[in-house]
Amino acid sequence: MAAQATLHCLTGCAIGEILGMMIGTALGWGNVPTMVLAIALAFVFGYSLTLRGVLRAGVDFRTAFRVALAADTLSIAVMELIDNGVIALWPNAMDAHLDDALFWGALAASLALAFVVTTPVNRWMIGRGKGHAVVHQYHHH
Repeated sequence: MAAQATLHCLTGCAIGEILGMMIGTALGWGNVPTMVLAIALAFVFGYSLTLRGVLRAGVDFRTAFRVALAADTLSIAVMELIDNGVIALWPNAMDAHLDDALFWGALAASLALAFVVTTPVNRWMIGRGKGHAVVHQYHHH
């Protein structure tokens, strides 16, 4: 369940992260605005995927939004910290362009590492009845 929750979160984060990095890089933005955009979009897409699942259970938006915030904030924060930390520390990764193998390699490696680190965080939260354990009660099987 923790790996599934992490993968779910990673999907949203990855969509936002990759989109942000692509937009910032394509527009020739500097490292900081590009990273800020990538992180903001990662949170937007991360929350959206959870929101969609919870809203499908027929919960009102305010409740669904609170559930998504509670379930995903730590998960997304840890994921983004690892993800962007790897890219920031990887030599030349922030300066790589879209047609550069380094751009995609660094992104893939950072997302994979983020998945490995975030899974135990989610497992710990689920074990305490928090995070995706909360979301789980709204899912229809």
